[in-house]
Amino acid sequence: MSIIGGKWKPIILNCIGDKTIRFGKLNQLMPAISNKVLSKELKDLESLGLINRLESDELPQRVEYNLTDSGISLMPVLVEVANWGNSHFAKEIESKL
Repeated sequence: MSIIGGKWKPIILNCIGDKTIRFGKLNQLMPAISNKVLSKELKDLESLGLINRLESDELPQRVEYNLTDSGISLMPVLVEVANWGNSHFAKEIESKL
């Protein structure tokens, strides 16, 4: 949990998924996150080795992100956590909060 814990990292990984995606598109998919927080979370995920940051040579520079092999290997775990979160058990626990 120290690697993918927090509010945004699992959501960012899920949004990137199996594609290469630009910063602006990530920002559109996640309107509740500020540019500053998204940028920090992406840097954290890159330093953890879960995503690649790809910079183009063109002007204006285009920055894209995709999952590394480690990031791809984490996706089934995140899917199972999401499935559990949608289960009857999780809804029962949530109703007690």
